[in-house]
Amino acid sequence: MSRGGRNKSRDEPERRCIVTGETGPKAGLVRFVVGPEDMIYPDVTGKLPGRGIYVSADRGVLEKAVGKRMFSRGAKKQVHVPEDLADQVEAGLLKRLQDAIAIARKAGRAIAGYEKVKAMLDREEAQVLLQAADGSERGKGKLSTPQGGKWIGFLTADELGQAFGRDRVIHAAVASGTLARRIVEEAARLQGMRHTEGGIPAAERESKNA
Repeated sequence: MSRGGRNKSRDEPERRCIVTGETGPKAGLVRFVVGPEDMIYPDVTGKLPGRGIYVSADRGVLEKAVGKRMFSRGAKKQVHVPEDLADQVEAGLLKRLQDAIAIARKAGRAIAGYEKVKAMLDREEAQVLLQAADGSERGKGKLSTPQGGKWIGFLTADELGQAFGRDRVIHAAVASGTLARRIVEEAARLQGMRHTEGGIPAAERESKNA
């Protein structure tokens, strides 16, 4: 299993992390490009023009790349790195994950709400169980991860809610298929980039404590 939460395929393109030197599938890495005025830009979609510079989807690894000026080495010239680069990447990956969940919802492959999720699990149709990190532990404990599937539990109820067009969502599930695999991959990258405490993102903890 790769960092991106998927099994490696021999035909899948691989790239090397400029920090760890490890080679792996692009799904477990974050791509960066050099943009205007030699500024480093995160390319979480993998579609921006230019030569890609890859870093493992791990906040600690990215912070090391910034601190040791490894982007200049990767670009083979002096470049400028935004101070909030890691936060930019995290925000971009969160949107990617929410968009993937929203697509699955519109396709009828993702549902929310305890009773609906329980029914999908009972029918053995679910591949992914999503539960809000700030939801009731008692309530979440009544649902089990699908056999052979994945559990994603680090998003907040607000973040899950945004993906479903609601204020808050505690329980959600995604049916087996390509969209479920994409959601697992995006979640793995985001989790690697997120500093959490008790499942709550650092930025959200700070806003609540302000």
